[in-house]
Amino acid sequence: MDKLQSDRLKHFPNVTSLLKISLGLILFTIISTALVYAETISVEVEGTSYDIDYTPTGVDVLGIEADDFGALLISVDVTESPSFLEIVLNRNFYDSKFDGIDDEFFVLVDGEEGVYTEETTSESRTLNIELPFGTQDIEIIGNDFFGPPVVEESPEESPEESPEESPEESPEESPEESPEESPVVTPPKVEEKPTVTTPKVQCGPGTILKDGACVLDERCGPGTILKDGACVLDSTPKPTVTTPEGVGKQMVISLLVAFGIAGIVGVILALIARASKSKN
Repeated sequence: MDKLQSDRLKHFPNVTSLLKISLGLILFTIISTALVYAETISVEVEGTSYDIDYTPTGVDVLGIEADDFGALLISVDVTESPSFLEIVLNRNFYDSKFDGIDDEFFVLVDGEEGVYTEETTSESRTLNIELPFGTQDIEIIGNDFFGPPVVEESPEESPEESPEESPEESPEESPEESPEESPVVTPPKVEEKPTVTTPKVQCGPGTILKDGACVLDERCGPGTILKDGACVLDSTPKPTVTTPEGVGKQMVISLLVAFGIAGIVGVILALIARASKSKN
């Protein structure tokens, strides 16, 4: 039995061999990991090219660009599920701040809000974005390309150079502007126009005053008078004039009416008398 067990143990590697194999696998893993993750892509912003480091896991990065609204657009091809893209953003190149404090990036994956984790240092911000199978576009939205703008402070003017504080130009000490020496300006005289008095003569309706006498107003037609500068109808009552012809016509009409009434009354009385005789 001892000989049989010793023969079987000869086919197994010893401890030294196992240690060598383990170290080889670890070294191979480290080298392969470095070769896979050491990738860089360039993006051009405002005429300046900048390199961005990224680490793909089950995803191929096809291209990257910056749009006019301050966002990074990344085209990808996701071949595995789940897949991840780790991208390192240097603060000198791209950042997201609000009132000088770090603010979160807004990440869209195919137009929808994506899920990511972040690692932050004083020099960079690393985003690890989770990508579903079939993802094509990633959009990273921040607010600061190439760091915050530098505002140059304008030099303050010295009080000696201020024209307002110069004693030579002080308005209180200027002799030319002294109120005691200013010339006296008298207002111009206004000539009074002579007033023209008109005679108080009133003319009746339909007449006007002309050369001191009332004459017929011929500016308006018959039946109208001038009132307040306009021709209006003459509303003054006119006397009624009776002519002999009118009186004769009225008498003839009255006589005819009287004869007519008398004839009608006679006919009625005759009919009544006849009716009474027939009864008797």
